[in-house]
Amino acid sequence: MPALRRSHRAGAAAIGCLFLVLLVTGCGDGGGGEESDPTAETTAATTAATSTPPATATATADAEEQITIRDFAFTPPTLTVSPGATVTVVNQDSASHTVTATDGESFDTGEIAGGRSATFTAPDTPGTYPFFCSIHPRMTGTLTVA
Repeated sequence: MPALRRSHRAGAAAIGCLFLVLLVTGCGDGGGGEESDPTAETTAATTAATSTPPATATATADAEEQITIRDFAFTPPTLTVSPGATVTVVNQDSASHTVTATDGESFDTGEIAGGRSATFTAPDTPGTYPFFCSIHPRMTGTLTVA
């Protein structure tokens, strides 16, 4: 009879551990409230962590058109892209940010939670488009469409 009680306790402990593991691993969505593709986030985070773009970047057909937000600043502060290009914004801060055209119409990522990314489409009309973070207006940059 004592052997049966030990076996029952061991089984109960194993089930308890399994429940705890499932509870912990199944709970989070990263705190952003939105579901996203974890593979894409990992790829974006790895790309951002392994490369630091120059202060001013000119996009070519082969170059990635990306703005990184780190330490409450846009990197690069000036980015040149083709008309209609897709621009990826990677937020490496813990705070939420936006990339919003100052004209209020040309592009706006909406709020990007810390550790997340978003994309926007560059305007079709060539020109210079200043932008800022609508949450932290002192953060500014420029998108040049050429």
